[in-house]
Amino acid sequence: MVGIVGYGAYIPRNRIKVEEIAKVWGADAPSYKRGLLLEEKSVPSPDQDTVTMAVEATKNALKRAQIDPSRIGAVYIGSESHPYAVKPSGTVLAEAIGATPIAHTADYEFACKAGTEGMFVAYSLVKAGEMEYALAVGADTSQGAPGDALEYSAAAGAASFIFGTQEVLAEILYTHTFMTDTPDFWRREHQYYPRHGGRFTGEPAYFKHIVGAGKGILEKSGLKPGDFKFAVFHQPNGKFPLKAGKMLGFSTNQLMTGLLVNKLGNTYSGSSPLGLTAILDEAQPGDLIFMVSFGSGAGSDAFIFKVTPRIDAVRDLAPKTRFLLEKRKLYLDYGTYAKFRRKIIKAD
Repeated sequence: MVGIVGYGAYIPRNRIKVEEIAKVWGADAPSYKRGLLLEEKSVPSPDQDTVTMAVEATKNALKRAQIDPSRIGAVYIGSESHPYAVKPSGTVLAEAIGATPIAHTADYEFACKAGTEGMFVAYSLVKAGEMEYALAVGADTSQGAPGDALEYSAAAGAASFIFGTQEVLAEILYTHTFMTDTPDFWRREHQYYPRHGGRFTGEPAYFKHIVGAGKGILEKSGLKPGDFKFAVFHQPNGKFPLKAGKMLGFSTNQLMTGLLVNKLGNTYSGSSPLGLTAILDEAQPGDLIFMVSFGSGAGSDAFIFKVTPRIDAVRDLAPKTRFLLEKRKLYLDYGTYAKFRRKIIKAD
C-alpha cells in the first residue's frame, strides 16, 4: 500500500470581498459573484509567501503523519509564485522542518498543476522503493493584474502531503495524466502579472484536459462516477469545476465538500490539493476520492484515492481546512490589499 500518510493545509487569515474590488474599478459585483460563484478570496500578509505557507501546511501534515522529518527523503514544492527566480524554495522548507541534509529537493512549475506534479513524483519515488517517505506541497500567492478578472479570484494557500507505505490514511489506487501544448495562460520572465486568453481558457484548455484526464483514469480503473463518495477538480472559479464534474458524470453533492473557491479564491497550485485536504477531513474508511488538477499550458493530473481506517486516528491532530477557511478572518479594504500585494509601493 502506497499513499498519503500525513496531510495539512494553510490559508492566510486576510480576506477581501468581491464587492471591495469591484467598487474600486466601477465593476458590477453581482455579475462577478453570479458569473464566477465567488464571494471573497484569501490574501497573504506582506511577510507571507509560498515558502512560509508551505512550512505551515507541512507542520500540520507532520502532526498527522507522526514521523521524524529526518526520514523524509524528498521535498518538492509546486508553485507558480516561488519567491526567488534563482534559489530553491524547497531547501528552505526542508531546513525548517528538519529534513536536511539527506533529502532530494526540487521546485516544480506547471502553472496550477505544479502541486499535483510534485505529488505524482513523490508518490512514484516511494512506490519505486527509492525512499521511505517523500513530501509534496502545492502552494501559491497568486497574481492578478489590477482590474483584471483574475484579481477577483487570485488567492493564496498551501496543501502538503507526505507519502509513504506505513500507516497510510489514503491509498493511491490509480494515476493518469493528459497534456497538450495549449497556450491559454502565461507569464514571461520579468512580467509581474500573468496574461490569459479570456474565454479561450475554458473550452480548449480547462475542460478538454480535465475531462481527458478524468475519462482516462476512469477507463484505466474500470470505475464509474457513482463509485466515488467525493470528487474534486481545479477551481479557477465556482462554475468550471461544477461543469467539469457534470461532463464526467459526477453529481454536485460529490463535489461540494472539496469546493472551496467561493470563500477562498483560486489558489493555483494549491487549488485541487486544498480541496483534497477538506475532503480528507470528512471522509470515512473505504470512501473513494476522485481528483483531477489542471495547469495552463496545459495539462491535468488525475488520482484515485481510497481512504483507510487510519484516517480516524489522525484527522483531528491538526487544524481542519474548513476551520482555516471560516474562522478568525480579517477583512481588508482595497488600499490595504493593494499594499500587501505590492500593487502600490511607497516612494523613497
